[in-house]
Amino acid sequence: MKKSIKILFFALAVPAFALIAGEGEATSHYATIAGRETDFVPRLFNFIIFAGLVYYLVADMIRNFFQERKDKIASQLSEIETHLQEAKSAKKRAEQTLAESEKKAQEILEDAKKEALLLSTRYKELGEKEEISLENQYKERMDMQKRKMQRELIVSLLDENINSDDIPLSGTQIINNLAKEVA
Repeated sequence: MKKSIKILFFALAVPAFALIAGEGEATSHYATIAGRETDFVPRLFNFIIFAGLVYYLVADMIRNFFQERKDKIASQLSEIETHLQEAKSAKKRAEQTLAESEKKAQEILEDAKKEALLLSTRYKELGEKEEISLENQYKERMDMQKRKMQRELIVSLLDENINSDDIPLSGTQIINNLAKEVA
């Protein structure tokens, strides 16, 4: 590349110096040799040759530079698209995971509510059964105590009221006596 820049510099500098050197003459050397005052056509021909040489020397470098730049931009664009697709797929997976997590959390919450309801119902039933059992035990004890007291009372009454002299009492008299004491 440095070599072609040097060649380009000399290709531009030499004609420029040649033009500057010939400006001071009253009649140009060209006019005496060619027979005309202007050298537009030969200069145009030289310019076309110069432009062709410059194109021949520099065109491949410029073409390669732009092709490399184009390829580099295309590769960066494809990398960006790849990263974008990866980010989109990661976002989609994260959203699916979030939705599944929310669904599982809702299910767990519903299960916990159902379990709490079942446990409260179970303990309520157990409490009611225990209450009924305790009431039954209380009634049974009360009945037992009542019967015990009645027996003791009957025994004490019989001991007090029945002597060896009172044996000829009839059954109705005993029952009447007992009914009076109990009432």
